Amino acid sequence: MTTKKLTKLLALYLPYILLGLVATNFGEAWRLAEGKELGDKIMSIVGTLPLAFANPLPSLHPLDLLIGFFCGAGLRLAVYLRSKNAKKYRHGMEYGSARWGTPKDIEPFQAPKFADNIILTKTERLMMSNRPPDPKNARNKNVLVVGGSGSGKTRFWLKPNLLQCHSSYVVTDPKGSIVVECGNALLKNGYKLKILNTINFKKSMHYNPFSYIHSEKDILKLVTCLIANTTGQGKSGDEFWTNAEKLLYMALIGYIHYEAPEEEQNFGTMLEMLNSMEVREDDEEFKNPVDCLFDELKARDPGHFAVRQYAKYKLAAGKTAKSILVSCGARLAPFDIAELREVTSRDELALDTLGDRKTALFLIMSDTDSTFNFLISMVYTQLFNLLCEKADDVYGGRLPVHVRCLIDECPNIGQIPNLEKLMATIRSREISACLVLQAQSQLKALYKDNADTIIGNCDSRLFLGGSEPSTLKELSQSLGKETIDTYNTGESRGRETSHSLNYQKLGRELMSVDDLATLDGGKCILQVRGLRPFLSDKYDITKHPNYKYLSDADPKNTFDVEKYMSRRLKLKADEEYDVYEIDETDDET
Repeated sequence: MTTKKLTKLLALYLPYILLGLVATNFGEAWRLAEGKELGDKIMSIVGTLPLAFANPLPSLHPLDLLIGFFCGAGLRLAVYLRSKNAKKYRHGMEYGSARWGTPKDIEPFQAPKFADNIILTKTERLMMSNRPPDPKNARNKNVLVVGGSGSGKTRFWLKPNLLQCHSSYVVTDPKGSIVVECGNALLKNGYKLKILNTINFKKSMHYNPFSYIHSEKDILKLVTCLIANTTGQGKSGDEFWTNAEKLLYMALIGYIHYEAPEEEQNFGTMLEMLNSMEVREDDEEFKNPVDCLFDELKARDPGHFAVRQYAKYKLAAGKTAKSILVSCGARLAPFDIAELREVTSRDELALDTLGDRKTALFLIMSDTDSTFNFLISMVYTQLFNLLCEKADDVYGGRLPVHVRCLIDECPNIGQIPNLEKLMATIRSREISACLVLQAQSQLKALYKDNADTIIGNCDSRLFLGGSEPSTLKELSQSLGKETIDTYNTGESRGRETSHSLNYQKLGRELMSVDDLATLDGGKCILQVRGLRPFLSDKYDITKHPNYKYLSDADPKNTFDVEKYMSRRLKLKADEEYDVYEIDETDDET
């Protein structure tokens, strides 16, 4: 038994021990009392009590010690039986114990250094370390931010966290305003910037999903993401056409990955192969150029992954095969745009290196047109898989630099496959996802039954304001109820007037739906797993140490995307260039 446990045990039984020692003096008085009958003993003990208590020390006579032991043990037994049968009163908490959190509640979860925290509100922060001094204070870094239009999701939360500069960042940037406002601040803090612009492809770096395919499973993941987020999908319940498309996509991507030269491994090549796949309903034996390519591959390697998938697709008859090709053409229609084919022709993003050094990747998308948003979803799908594999295979399970995904307007980028599973597993690899929504109903509409799992894997939830009914109702319920005191007055009028006053306790929501709907614009509600909720002020970005580097503070800090992109050396596959090797030698003797 440890000293701490022993001290606690002694403190619990000390009152009963003291009572037992005092009772030994009563035992001595009883022993010294004269008489054989009980009445005589009682009458005589009055005279022996002063004698017995004349010595402040307890009596050590065996009989007296026995009486003291029974008195102490009897009191302990009485207290135990009383507590066991006692009624459980929780005064002031009869109908609920909800309350607002205090600075003392959040203190163990904050790092002493400001820069080592995630900014949540003006007064609450969360340490970045996944291994705090006390393991019970560990929380994942996934954050769910809910706020209606104009509630300040970007100004009060996203930009302040971007200015912390303690991780690599992947930022979904609607309209492209965040990179313009924060780009220079990141450059001054030693960041490498990468930009994928789906609004203006001329101001974008190249992104080629084929560059991250290393095995058959990567092909399947890419096809799944493509199917989930592109237009032209088959009607709900008609899975045949979708499955047939998957077979053809996997066959073509597999052939391109394993057989085509590196410069041709892109969606442009895949689209050209689809365009050359002529099907004749009246001639089942007709061979198009793609059929010939797969026949040659089958002759060389009958068990090839692409050959096996193409053989399943070829089971379709002429009319069915033509319908499949039409569906594929409709789905891949965006790649008919020359600018998109150029952007996806090669890769400059190097997604698998984001965890090696501090990097900021901005994914610019349109907030009015979702045609090309599937590219953003592809980036996230491949990013999570690549970083998890690199963390496990190269870095022993943890990336050297934490990667934070700040996914603004999360529902607009499309569905990220298996996000509910990724949210639970990326924490240990030093990856976190922060979902920014206008309403929780958006997440449920996109991810259906998995939405609750995704929300549950966010240890921190921040409400900035809004009026969406289901969001307000769920938040009100999660805040809980508090017990309040009420009184009712009554008046009876007749021949004589009488008045009555009745006091009672009731349960009331900590914040009702009405209270949430009329929340002050400068206030927000923070929920951290295991803690009481916090009603706090939104973070004032002007107080951040790096605010001076933003274009908000000085227009001279506006980041020029075009100028930054023009500084990069662009080499094409067919360009010729000279490589010079410089060997420095010391000629001095």
